Amino acid sequence: MKDAAATLQAKTFVLATDLDGTFLGGSKTDRRRLYSWIEENRDTIGLIFVTGRDPDFIEELTSTGVPRPDYVIGDVGTTIARMGPGPVTPIPELEEEIAALWGDASRLVRTALDGHPGLTLQPTEFRYRVSYDMDPSRFHPSAKQIVERMGHDWLISADRYFDVLPKGVSKGPSLVRLLNHLDVPQERCLAAGDTLNDLSMLATDVPSVAVGGSEQGLIDALSGTPNVHYASGIGAAGILEAVEAFKLHETP
Repeated sequence: MKDAAATLQAKTFVLATDLDGTFLGGSKTDRRRLYSWIEENRDTIGLIFVTGRDPDFIEELTSTGVPRPDYVIGDVGTTIARMGPGPVTPIPELEEEIAALWGDASRLVRTALDGHPGLTLQPTEFRYRVSYDMDPSRFHPSAKQIVERMGHDWLISADRYFDVLPKGVSKGPSLVRLLNHLDVPQERCLAAGDTLNDLSMLATDVPSVAVGGSEQGLIDALSGTPNVHYASGIGAAGILEAVEAFKLHETP
């Protein structure tokens, strides 16, 4: 782990990016341009995926030609792991607090929200979160109060997902925890996202970009937040636009 941390410390620039709609968003040409630029500059560019997706999805994704990240913050911030050339390997010292906060909550949350209007439990059993597909036309907001009374956080994104998370755990706090653990200065990073589940990441002190086509709720919530670039480029194009705007690394 120390060797991997030292490697990331030595990078000129670290991209911490959401996947769907962000790193995986935009035209095929723009994605190819971004991915090629990263692969051609691996000596100076570090890559962290910060996503709601689980490690199995990321393993499968990176077998299709998508650049392989150095680290993964998955499951909406509840997984913090090393990746690199090997398998996804959780970092115990960063996850132990998350595990302690969550305890046996998965079973309890599923029971408490069973049959709740507008929520359909997702089939994947995550370690430290419970996730639902949400029908906004049927959703009853009392789900929020149920979760809060249980001592957890709820998160709605893209107006169609409802996540229950350990109190205080989300993409932003987990990204900051990882960067501090690796001794990577926040000013050398760029956080990129497009929906409300990226808000906590884009509202940190890390230079950030809301890529073109971002959820309006995210744009509204970021109003007045410093160090945020609002890109016109969609997805991958917006990331490169922000790298240039913040002068974080030479771009293609």
